[in-house]
Amino acid sequence: MGAVHRLLEEHGKAGVLQLDIDRQVVEAAAGYLGTEDDEVGFVYSGWAQSALPHKRLPDGATWQVHTDHVTLMVQPGVRPSRVGDAIPVGVPYGSRARLIMLYLQTEALRNNSREVELGRTLHAWLKRLNIPVGGTGMAAVREQAERISRCRISFEIRRGGRVGLMNQNVLDTAVFIEDDGTRQGSLFIDVATLSQSFWDQLQKHPVPVEEKAVGQLSNNSMAIDVYCWLAYRLHALKVPAPVSWAALHSQFGRTMPEVAKFRWYFKRTLALAMAVYPEAEVDVTDRGLTLLPSKPPVSPRVVAMSSRRLKIQG
Repeated sequence: MGAVHRLLEEHGKAGVLQLDIDRQVVEAAAGYLGTEDDEVGFVYSGWAQSALPHKRLPDGATWQVHTDHVTLMVQPGVRPSRVGDAIPVGVPYGSRARLIMLYLQTEALRNNSREVELGRTLHAWLKRLNIPVGGTGMAAVREQAERISRCRISFEIRRGGRVGLMNQNVLDTAVFIEDDGTRQGSLFIDVATLSQSFWDQLQKHPVPVEEKAVGQLSNNSMAIDVYCWLAYRLHALKVPAPVSWAALHSQFGRTMPEVAKFRWYFKRTLALAMAVYPEAEVDVTDRGLTLLPSKPPVSPRVVAMSSRRLKIQG
C-alpha cells in the first residue's frame, strides 16, 4: 500500500490534509478508499500504451503518438454538409473522450456484443462515477462521442524487427439522435457498434482497471492515461524496468514542448494516478522512472470471474 494510503488509515483525511501532501492526491486517495464499488472496466492494451490528445486540436489536424513499441495515428472524421464541403469534426480529446472509450469497451465485453447502447445507459454510468451529465457537461460528452464515431485510427506495433499495422474505425455503425435544439446541427449516438477489427483486438488484449479509480481521475486526462499505463505494465514485470524522461515525454507530453515543465507536471500526475492504485510501486529518479513488479489493480481472482462472465478470449 502506498504511503498516502497508510497515512489516511492512521490519521484520517482531515489529519493528512494538514501534511505537506498535494491536496488533489489526498482527495483522490481518500475518495478511492471510501468507495465500495468494485466494478471492473476494460481498455484495449494499445490504448494503455498510447493515447488521445489532452487538448483540442484544429479540426482538420491528425494526431500522432510514438512510443518504443507502438505508434498511434488518429485521423479526424467529417460530417456531411447540405451546403458546401463536408465539415471536419476533429479528433477526440480530453478526459470525456477517454471515459466514453472506456465505457464502449467495457459494455461491449460485459454484454459480449459489439453493439453498445449509449443514451440512458451512458448517463447512468457517468452518474455512478460522479460525473456531471447536465448542461455543458453533457454537451462535451456528445461532442466527443461524435468525434469518436467518425475518426479513423491506426496502430503500428513493432516487435522483434517485425511491424504490424492495424487500420480501423472505432465504430462500424452508429445511430444518431438529434440534440434538443440548443446546439444547431448537434448529434448524439444512441446505439453504436464497435468495428470488427477493434472488437477482435479488445477481446484478445483487454487491460482490467477499476472503475472507482477512473472515477477519481475523471477530470484529468493525463492521469487516466498514466493509470491505465501502470495497470498494463507493472503486473507483468519480473524485474525493475527503467523508463527515461525522453520516452515518457514522447508518450505523454507531446502537447508540452518544454521538457522541464513536463517533468514537473508528470510527477504530480503520477502521484495522482498512484493515489488510486495503492499496489503500484514506482521510483522517480533523475533519469526518469523505475517501474517495479507490482500487484495488478484488479486481483487475478476478480479478473478470472469477469473473464468467465464476459467470455473474454484468452
